[in-house]
Amino acid sequence: MEKEKCQVYFIGAGPGDPELMTIKGQKCIKKADLVLYAGSLVPLDVIACARKDARVLDSSSMTLEQTHSLILETVKSGGIVARIHTGDPSLYGAIKEQMALLDKEGIDYKIIPGVTVSFAVAAAAKISFTLPEKTQTLILTRLSGNTPVPDRERLRELATHNASLAIYLSASNPEGIVKELLAGGYPSDTPVVVGYKVGWPDEVIIPTTISDLSEVVRGVGIRRQAIFLILPGQKDEPTFSRLYSQKFTHSYRSATNTRRHEGY
Repeated sequence: MEKEKCQVYFIGAGPGDPELMTIKGQKCIKKADLVLYAGSLVPLDVIACARKDARVLDSSSMTLEQTHSLILETVKSGGIVARIHTGDPSLYGAIKEQMALLDKEGIDYKIIPGVTVSFAVAAAAKISFTLPEKTQTLILTRLSGNTPVPDRERLRELATHNASLAIYLSASNPEGIVKELLAGGYPSDTPVVVGYKVGWPDEVIIPTTISDLSEVVRGVGIRRQAIFLILPGQKDEPTFSRLYSQKFTHSYRSATNTRRHEGY
């Protein structure tokens, strides 16, 4: 049997629901000799497909050096590693430093994308981030905390665009979110959707507004694992895409002659 070239996989576990993980991600977990997952963020159901004889370890209390040592040990013994990240690894996934260590060792790796939580919340709340003639931009960001945010990316600066926003890693400071959004020019009655532990059995989806956001978050007792969707234009009179309009021509369909259509 030919030895597999790639031995390390960074896998996006999605928001928590194991059925929202990609088939490719599940296949990698099933064949892995070492499964490293952050138990504080990744539910056990996501890794339930691991082999019975695989080494399955919670990395939430480990340092970068400790996880790298485990990966290196497995690779050198000819094994395969599944490194599980919540959501999508490329977004707040802290994979850059892990990849740098693997590059230094000359170890090949692959990244398997996952469903990031903002899209899972949008689906659960049945909303669209983009609205024709209202907003065509979605900004993914966070408040400054243990990881600083560049001044040019401060929430109040991004808020001046009045686009849709998905705010990650900021549940401990809802008052700060409200202050920055209002300072950036959002009306206080702008719709907000709060998603808590989305994809987990105890998920909570709460529609609210910027003005009521702090009270809602504090009232429910949310302190972490929450995301905030700021949704301008959601309560306006709806406008619709021209994609399926009779009068819109594209490479697969010609516009209907309105006069002939009305004559039928």
